Amino acid sequence: MSFSYPDARRDETCVDDYHSHKVTDHYRWLEDPDSEETKKFVDAQNAVTIPFLEKCPIRQKLHNRIKELWDYPKFGCPMKHGLHYFYYHNTGLQNQSVLYIQDSLEAEAREFLDPNKLSEEGTVAISGSAFSEDGRYFAYGLSDAGSDWITIHFRDTNTGCDLDDVLKNVKFSSMTWTHDHKGIFYNQYPEQDGKSDGTETTSNLDQKLYYHRLGTPQSEDILSASWPGNSKWMTGAQVSHCGRYLICDIREGCDPVNRLYICDLETLGYNINGLLPFVKVVDNFDAEYEYITNNGSVFTFKTNLNSPRYRLININFDSYLPEKWVTLVEQHEHDVLEWAACVNNSKLVLCYLHDVKSTLHIHDLTSGKRLATLPLDIGSIVGYSGQKKDTEIFYQFVSFLTPGIIYRCCVTGDDFQPVVFRQIKLKDFDQSGFETKQVFYPSLDDPYTKIPMFIIHRKGIELDGSHPLLLYGYGGFNISITPTFSVSRLIFMNHLRGILAIPNIRGGGEYGETWHKAGMLANKQNVFSDFQSAAQYLIDNKYTTAQRIIINGGSNGGLLVAACANQRPDLFGCAIAQVGVMDMLRFHKFTIGHAWTTDFGCSDNEEEFNWLIKYSPLHNIKIPDDPEVQYPATLLLTGDHDDRVVPLHSLKFIAQLQNVFRQSKNQSKPLMIRVDTKSGHGAGKPTGKVIEELADIYSFIAENLKLQWQH
Repeated sequence: MSFSYPDARRDETCVDDYHSHKVTDHYRWLEDPDSEETKKFVDAQNAVTIPFLEKCPIRQKLHNRIKELWDYPKFGCPMKHGLHYFYYHNTGLQNQSVLYIQDSLEAEAREFLDPNKLSEEGTVAISGSAFSEDGRYFAYGLSDAGSDWITIHFRDTNTGCDLDDVLKNVKFSSMTWTHDHKGIFYNQYPEQDGKSDGTETTSNLDQKLYYHRLGTPQSEDILSASWPGNSKWMTGAQVSHCGRYLICDIREGCDPVNRLYICDLETLGYNINGLLPFVKVVDNFDAEYEYITNNGSVFTFKTNLNSPRYRLININFDSYLPEKWVTLVEQHEHDVLEWAACVNNSKLVLCYLHDVKSTLHIHDLTSGKRLATLPLDIGSIVGYSGQKKDTEIFYQFVSFLTPGIIYRCCVTGDDFQPVVFRQIKLKDFDQSGFETKQVFYPSLDDPYTKIPMFIIHRKGIELDGSHPLLLYGYGGFNISITPTFSVSRLIFMNHLRGILAIPNIRGGGEYGETWHKAGMLANKQNVFSDFQSAAQYLIDNKYTTAQRIIINGGSNGGLLVAACANQRPDLFGCAIAQVGVMDMLRFHKFTIGHAWTTDFGCSDNEEEFNWLIKYSPLHNIKIPDDPEVQYPATLLLTGDHDDRVVPLHSLKFIAQLQNVFRQSKNQSKPLMIRVDTKSGHGAGKPTGKVIEELADIYSFIAENLKLQWQH
């Protein structure tokens, strides 16, 4: 081998029995993030990886160009609350976006909340927020170093000053105000043994719903909902638009299904002083019900009940038996209803996904009839604001080549004419030099199943198989990978002459719940096969060759990358796996991993163990049978405060990967890991850290594919 990797102790005594199938977990000790042995292992790995990345001759050019192109003003949609408008803005390179306040859309904006002032390194981020109904108070969560744990604070919008109230032990929380503006419902976990700073691995169980009254200590918060005997249940709470009802959607995992419980607060005299008397409108996990609005006792929900592409239904709370439910907007024959919102009291805004491209429509709330379709280019709606009481909406559009256009549309009359409110532009980028196209290729198991894939590159390239190609995928949890704008990918295409390809493989939500189910549980192999078929399509059509393909994904996409590298090392030249789930036999034992069993299954179940053991990245590393084939050059990335997919997944995988290939004389490609400090799963990561990480990723790619900088 060309590299000298750190020695990692192999424990032959740690053997688990899975349904009479014995599995040795050689690196169980790496599951303890606080042990000196683990810390030394991490330091030793970084000591190999960092010098390799820094010696890349074009790393500084990559870093400088990413930073230069990243430095453009970014804006969020204006949001009206009370007498003010609020919006997020980043001047370009600020670590965190700043929240601004305006007295009107034409008035001068004032800084309202700047999270950059809360930490020297910009690692404190806003994570979740809610304005009181009158706009007087702003509840906001703060996350430190990328952890999912937050503390909730409260700010007076009139004075700009924080109240004394602070709520702790909060994670995956609702924030919803009662309409008397006196307090919020939120979620809290019990105090757990040891630390809760994002570096722990303790399982998150027994989440409860509390009500906090402003001006009182958290110790006096009122327990409003608890589910004894159902420790994995998590509660989403929302006060209805009229303020009378509390709607709770209860989930047990990540599957798009929930129980639906509703409490009439009026029957309590709006006096919240104990466990709430919920009416169990839906008491099973058969389908998803998402609250859109209500007029009196008639509630409108978005649901996938007998409609995998979603529809809108009305449920009358006074007579809520399923046989009395009424469809308001039927499921579309092809498109997926992504979200819906009520505006101007009587209208609905519906956003659909048509072959992975956003479409936006206005409907009548009473009849469900479509009133208008708003014009959109090929891309994604990534931002929206507009409440039931508002007379206008704002929405933000992006594409692979468009950094952002915010539209404003009045919805009071019958003529809906959106206008450009703000167009976001880069200082030094001409999108006319690039092109985007969408192709459809057959799946491996069924030639009638066509997988969509976006391909983006410089105009006028010759299809001769010579181009480096970045193949990005996810394929899980009903999540759709829609067009988005990326500075670093533009640099890859422009200065490294690369091609970007994004296949919308099964397991995602691009075609609704049927598409999702085709890539989950026993069907998970379809996800990997779809990704590998995308690579083969790109090779067959002369975009690239196998050794020029870089595969990339994060989280569930990190699992995808590692599983595909294991299964088809001959098909890829380089693999970048970010914060991946690598140990499929033990993922459910750490933090929120138990919620993923709805997509993956669980090794505690014998049938599901037999699915998992076949593709679990940690357990399927082997030297290729063909001596001419190397394992792809591999870079794993994780963060020490990732309490979503804890770092132990990547640590155990790299230890096993390096151990196996120590035995191979043919493996000259590097197998490395980059472990960042004070960073988590990705959300809220400061701009400075993002740019450093991207420079490292593309340096690794350039170094291994021998790419030259092109002007």
